[in-house]
Amino acid sequence: MDLKSIDALPTDDEREAIERVLATQPEPTRDLLLPVLRAIQARVGFVSKGALAHACDRLQVPPAEAWGIATFYHLIATRPAPRTVLHVCDDVACRARGSERITKALASRFAPEAAAHHDACWKRSPCLGQCERAPAALRIRAGEPVEERALGGLDAVSAMDALRGETIAVPAPASIQQPRDSLRLLARVGVVDPESLDDYRAHGGYAALRRAHELGASWVLREVSDAKLLGRGGAGFPAGRKWGAVASQPARPRYVVCNADESEPGTFKDRVLMEGDPFAIVEAITLAAFAVSAERAFVYVRGEYPLAAARLEHAIASARRRGLLGESVMGHAQRLEIEVRRGAGAYICGEETALLESLEGRRGEPRAKPPFPVEQGLFGKPTLVNNVETLAAALLIVRDGAPAFTALGTPESSGTRLFCLSGDVTRPGVYEVPMGLTLRALIALAGGATHGLAGVLLGGAAGTFVGPDELDLKLTFEDTRRAGATLGSGVVIVFREGTDFRAVVHGLAGFFRHESCGQCVPCRVGTTKVDDLLARVRAGTPDGTWDDERDRLRELGHVLREASICGLGQAAASALESATQRFAIWPAAMPTPTPTPSNGGKA
Repeated sequence: MDLKSIDALPTDDEREAIERVLATQPEPTRDLLLPVLRAIQARVGFVSKGALAHACDRLQVPPAEAWGIATFYHLIATRPAPRTVLHVCDDVACRARGSERITKALASRFAPEAAAHHDACWKRSPCLGQCERAPAALRIRAGEPVEERALGGLDAVSAMDALRGETIAVPAPASIQQPRDSLRLLARVGVVDPESLDDYRAHGGYAALRRAHELGASWVLREVSDAKLLGRGGAGFPAGRKWGAVASQPARPRYVVCNADESEPGTFKDRVLMEGDPFAIVEAITLAAFAVSAERAFVYVRGEYPLAAARLEHAIASARRRGLLGESVMGHAQRLEIEVRRGAGAYICGEETALLESLEGRRGEPRAKPPFPVEQGLFGKPTLVNNVETLAAALLIVRDGAPAFTALGTPESSGTRLFCLSGDVTRPGVYEVPMGLTLRALIALAGGATHGLAGVLLGGAAGTFVGPDELDLKLTFEDTRRAGATLGSGVVIVFREGTDFRAVVHGLAGFFRHESCGQCVPCRVGTTKVDDLLARVRAGTPDGTWDDERDRLRELGHVLREASICGLGQAAASALESATQRFAIWPAAMPTPTPTPSNGGKA
């Protein structure tokens, strides 16, 4: 319990922002805490003590607990701040495209996180999911309504203009740059009007759901299983098994959660689907809910995706008006409501149980498993959690049949896969190719490396580095597993010759240090020690000899893998270790350790 209550009062604007969120629900419940915090942030630019106290009173959440949740998220400020904030991506893909020049230019004119009396400030940000448009930023201006805009293709001048609130006319490159006749998941992106339900239906929309209603939920479950669809979020778990496990649970109600919190550095494929084909995601969620007999679904969209969230909300509202959601879906007995919930900047919330904790109004910290979400998920009930691409693939399977899906790819890795190419590649973007294509062929499809290829980060920050002599690796779950690599969430970041890989791996170490939720000691302490170690490597100042540091990194990697609760800690050192094996990370000189006097150093 709290030892001291908060006696501050909310302003009228803060009170109105809170009550507007609560008015959308039958009753104020704890799971509305994050939407309420986001609403306060959007209205005034930070969460004051008075606003937090009022939110806690309305939702019956202890203030100390609510404070811990508010300070957990990168996009929630708890101190007075300027209304306009420019979040400048400082992660691996944007750095490869020159983001450091932008941050240096901004630092020369504006102090980061300036005082509240300033009109605007800027902040360094983890990956914003705009990697094909790097360097990128997210501009947020608090007010009624809030203004949120993702900006890509920036330089120092346009970043300065963005910070001043000026209109930015920098053309961002197209996200899809391959022939359309080869596309299936992406076939409608850039073709249909993402805000027109009629246009979506004219291009085959809702054919899959109609077929599902005709053939029944059991047929849908069997078809998804026969298609051998493996989850596209990173773990590669068989989707059919997961769907079947939820459908077989005796407990009710059941839930479907679309994990749209793709925060892995270098990943942006789900954003492209949500922004370009939002009705397909709504239909796919409706299909999954029909298969597992769920009557309520949530889409957890990462906080840095304002356009994706807005288009999904529009698509849901349009579908509800046309009888495609609500009490009777398409005139059938199916009932379903879908709600969009936005994250607030926390990489860990991409982990399915941390996401569920966040949805329930708690800190996004992973749960111990078992029990798994299929048994006890959201609000302790059976829950199907799939990412955007997995659901979109299931929609194709039901529409066209499992044989059409397995005709592409390999026997163990069926279908097509979305890959996010960024960094020093000629045509960055999202590419859809059959599973089994080589990494070399995929990079060639994107025009190749811009100035010679020195290496590739495959699978994201939690993935592995691949050297120039390993480009014939087939992009399948089984081939990457045998090679000690991973497909992860489809990240392919290309690095040119001359890349300072010491700086790259130090940046990755800093990312995991920042994003660790801190729940378990191995991850909380281990990521800190790895970051400190890489800082010493970069500075050329070892603690002992470089052999000592190598041994220390191996030991830390082992502890992180074996003792961390979730995948963040378990994979926090994988890319770093692979980089040390392939690139000139360790300084050549081996300093002689200083001898310790026999008397313990005493004079």
